[in-house]
Amino acid sequence: MRVLGIESSCDETAAAIVEGERVLADVVASQIAVHAPYGGVVPELASRAHVRNIAPVVEQALAEVGGGLDAIDAIAVTRGPGLVGALLVGLSTAKAIAMVRGLPLVGVDHLVAHLFAVYLDRRTDGSGEHRVPELPFVALLVSGGHTALYEVRAHDDV
Repeated sequence: MRVLGIESSCDETAAAIVEGERVLADVVASQIAVHAPYGGVVPELASRAHVRNIAPVVEQALAEVGGGLDAIDAIAVTRGPGLVGALLVGLSTAKAIAMVRGLPLVGVDHLVAHLFAVYLDRRTDGSGEHRVPELPFVALLVSGGHTALYEVRAHDDV
Protein backbone atom coordinates (compact mmCIF):
# COMPACT_ATOMS: atom_id res chain seq x y z
CA MET A 1 0.00 0.00 0.00
CA ARG A 2 1.37 3.40 -0.99
CA VAL A 3 0.61 6.19 1.43
CA LEU A 4 1.07 9.92 0.88
CA GLY A 5 1.95 11.51 4.21
CA ILE A 6 1.58 15.24 4.84
CA GLU A 7 3.22 17.06 7.79
CA SER A 8 2.70 20.72 8.73
CA SER A 9 2.70 20.81 12.52
CA CYS A 10 5.21 23.64 12.99
CA ASP A 11 7.78 25.24 10.69
CA GLU A 12 8.45 22.65 7.99
CA THR A 13 6.10 21.62 5.22
CA ALA A 14 6.71 18.00 4.29
CA ALA A 15 5.28 15.27 2.10
CA ALA A 16 6.48 11.70 1.88
CA ILE A 17 5.38 8.61 0.05
CA VAL A 18 5.91 5.28 1.74
CA GLU A 19 5.17 1.74 0.69
CA GLY A 20 5.21 -0.63 3.64
CA GLU A 21 8.31 0.36 5.61
CA ARG A 22 10.13 1.80 2.61
CA VAL A 23 10.37 5.57 2.02
CA LEU A 24 9.95 6.25 -1.70
CA ALA A 25 9.98 10.06 -1.54
CA ASP A 26 10.61 12.60 1.22
CA VAL A 27 10.33 16.32 0.43
CA VAL A 28 10.72 19.09 3.01
CA ALA A 29 10.37 22.86 2.66
CA SER A 30 12.11 24.49 5.62
CA GLN A 31 11.08 27.82 7.13
CA ILE A 32 14.31 28.51 9.02
CA ALA A 33 15.01 31.69 7.04
CA VAL A 34 11.46 32.96 7.61
CA HIS A 35 11.66 32.71 11.40
CA ALA A 36 15.37 33.43 12.03
CA PRO A 37 14.96 37.22 12.34
CA TYR A 38 12.47 36.69 15.19
CA GLY A 39 14.48 34.17 17.22
CA GLY A 40 11.73 31.57 17.08
CA VAL A 41 8.70 30.36 15.18
CA VAL A 42 6.01 32.97 14.52
CA PRO A 43 2.77 30.98 14.14
CA GLU A 44 1.10 33.27 11.58
CA LEU A 45 4.21 33.34 9.39
CA ALA A 46 4.44 29.55 9.65
CA SER A 47 0.84 29.14 8.48
CA ARG A 48 1.36 31.46 5.52
CA ALA A 49 4.54 29.65 4.50
CA HIS A 50 2.68 26.32 4.64
CA VAL A 51 0.01 27.74 2.32
CA ARG A 52 2.76 28.71 -0.17
CA ASN A 53 4.68 25.45 0.14
CA ILE A 54 2.11 22.67 0.48
CA ALA A 55 1.17 22.19 -3.19
CA PRO A 56 4.75 22.28 -4.55
CA VAL A 57 5.98 19.91 -1.83
CA VAL A 58 3.20 17.36 -2.47
CA GLU A 59 3.66 17.67 -6.25
CA GLN A 60 7.41 17.09 -5.95
CA ALA A 61 6.94 13.98 -3.80
CA LEU A 62 4.46 12.58 -6.33
CA ALA A 63 6.80 13.40 -9.22
CA GLU A 64 9.72 11.62 -7.54
CA VAL A 65 7.70 8.40 -7.33
CA GLY A 66 5.75 8.73 -10.57
CA GLY A 67 2.16 7.82 -11.29
CA GLY A 68 0.67 10.87 -9.60
CA LEU A 69 -2.26 10.45 -7.26
CA ASP A 70 -3.34 7.36 -9.22
CA ALA A 71 -0.42 5.54 -7.55
CA ILE A 72 -1.56 6.48 -4.01
CA ASP A 73 -3.76 4.17 -1.91
CA ALA A 74 -4.25 6.30 1.22
CA ILE A 75 -3.47 9.68 2.77
CA ALA A 76 -1.93 10.20 6.22
CA VAL A 77 -1.70 13.62 7.84
CA THR A 78 -0.44 15.10 11.09
CA ARG A 79 -3.46 15.85 13.30
CA GLY A 80 -1.51 17.29 16.24
CA PRO A 81 0.01 18.37 18.44
CA GLY A 82 1.26 21.49 16.72
CA LEU A 83 0.42 25.05 15.76
CA VAL A 84 -3.31 25.20 14.94
CA GLY A 85 -2.96 27.38 11.85
CA ALA A 86 -0.10 25.27 10.51
CA LEU A 87 -1.96 22.00 11.14
CA LEU A 88 -5.04 23.32 9.32
CA VAL A 89 -3.06 23.76 6.10
CA GLY A 90 -1.93 20.14 6.05
CA LEU A 91 -5.28 18.79 7.24
CA SER A 92 -7.24 20.78 4.65
CA THR A 93 -4.94 19.62 1.86
CA ALA A 94 -5.07 15.98 2.96
CA LYS A 95 -8.86 16.02 3.38
CA ALA A 96 -9.35 17.58 -0.05
CA ILE A 97 -7.13 15.01 -1.78
CA ALA A 98 -8.77 12.12 0.09
CA MET A 99 -12.28 13.34 -0.68
CA VAL A 100 -11.69 14.06 -4.36
CA ARG A 101 -9.82 10.79 -4.93
CA GLY A 102 -11.99 8.62 -2.67
CA LEU A 103 -8.98 7.57 -0.59
CA PRO A 104 -8.86 6.62 3.10
CA LEU A 105 -7.60 9.39 5.38
CA VAL A 106 -5.64 8.65 8.57
CA GLY A 107 -4.84 11.27 11.19
CA VAL A 108 -1.44 10.74 12.80
CA ASP A 109 -0.23 11.96 16.20
CA HIS A 110 2.95 13.94 15.52
CA LEU A 111 4.75 12.66 18.61
CA VAL A 112 3.82 9.00 18.13
CA ALA A 113 5.02 9.32 14.52
CA HIS A 114 8.46 10.29 15.82
CA LEU A 115 8.54 7.08 17.86
CA PHE A 116 7.76 4.87 14.88
CA ALA A 117 9.79 6.72 12.22
CA VAL A 118 12.70 4.48 13.19
CA TYR A 119 10.86 1.62 11.47
CA LEU A 120 11.01 3.32 8.07
CA ASP A 121 13.72 2.09 5.73
CA ARG A 122 15.36 5.08 4.07
CA ARG A 123 18.01 3.14 2.16
CA THR A 124 17.65 3.65 -1.57
CA ASP A 125 20.44 1.41 -2.81
CA GLY A 126 19.49 -1.83 -1.02
CA SER A 127 22.74 -1.91 0.96
CA GLY A 128 23.28 -2.23 4.67
CA GLU A 129 21.19 -3.65 7.45
CA HIS A 130 17.95 -1.99 8.46
CA ARG A 131 17.82 -2.30 12.24
CA VAL A 132 14.80 -1.41 14.33
CA PRO A 133 14.08 -1.79 18.04
CA GLU A 134 12.25 -4.86 19.23
CA LEU A 135 9.01 -4.35 21.11
CA PRO A 136 8.59 -3.44 23.87
CA PHE A 137 11.01 -0.52 24.17
CA VAL A 138 11.41 2.76 26.03
CA ALA A 139 11.96 5.98 24.08
CA LEU A 140 12.92 9.50 25.05
CA LEU A 141 11.29 11.99 22.69
CA VAL A 142 12.46 15.60 22.45
CA SER A 143 10.56 17.52 19.77
CA GLY A 144 10.14 21.27 19.93
CA GLY A 145 8.23 22.08 23.10
CA HIS A 146 7.39 18.43 23.72
CA THR A 147 9.63 16.19 25.81
CA ALA A 148 8.35 12.84 27.05
CA LEU A 149 9.45 9.37 28.05
CA TYR A 150 7.36 6.64 26.40
CA GLU A 151 6.93 2.95 27.07
CA VAL A 152 6.08 1.41 23.71
CA ARG A 153 4.51 -2.00 24.33
CA ALA A 154 3.05 -2.53 20.84
CA HIS A 155 2.41 -0.54 17.68
CA ASP A 156 -1.04 0.35 19.02
CA ASP A 157 -0.10 0.53 22.71
CA VAL A 158 2.09 3.54 23.53
